Amino acid sequence: MKLLKDRILAEGQALSDSVLKVDVFLNHQVDPDLMQAIGEDFCEHFKDHGITRVLTIESSGIAPAVYAAQALKVPMVILKKQTSKILNGQVFQTNITSFTKGTSYELTLSKDYINKDDKVLIIDDFLANGEAATGAARLVQMAGATVEGIGILIEKSFQNGRTRLEHAGYHVYSQARVSRLGEGIIEFIDDED
Repeated sequence: MKLLKDRILAEGQALSDSVLKVDVFLNHQVDPDLMQAIGEDFCEHFKDHGITRVLTIESSGIAPAVYAAQALKVPMVILKKQTSKILNGQVFQTNITSFTKGTSYELTLSKDYINKDDKVLIIDDFLANGEAATGAARLVQMAGATVEGIGILIEKSFQNGRTRLEHAGYHVYSQARVSRLGEGIIEFIDDED
């Protein structure tokens, strides 16, 4: 997606060979016009997949997931990183480890917001090793629903996340595939414009 790549080049910062900072439009401050365009792009890509529900992990995936759900005209569900007292045990849970934070947490999906007939689109802000998307997919499978696709804003193609997800049989669509990061360097793979 050219618009996203342009914003990454203009405002993103490669902090190392593995960390890309985009908090000016995604992770801290959110650009709603960009998020709407991102949501519409996901809708266009997945429009023939029969999506009935969009799932994302709190918190950075929420904005693009809301706009994708709005464009697809389906509900959006937030997977929680912390157990809530109001969920009363009616949940699916799985443990995942965050590449960015280097910590593990229990990912939770309320049984009230998914059913076995759902065709789910998982949206995530970054794809590195695929742990978050794999964990979200496990929750969908626990519910007996189907993962129709995984939509990623920024993929670190030099890491193994895409390979891991595709080997598991998932359709992965990334809007910006970063091939290399370094001090002052952000390069893309140009295969999915």
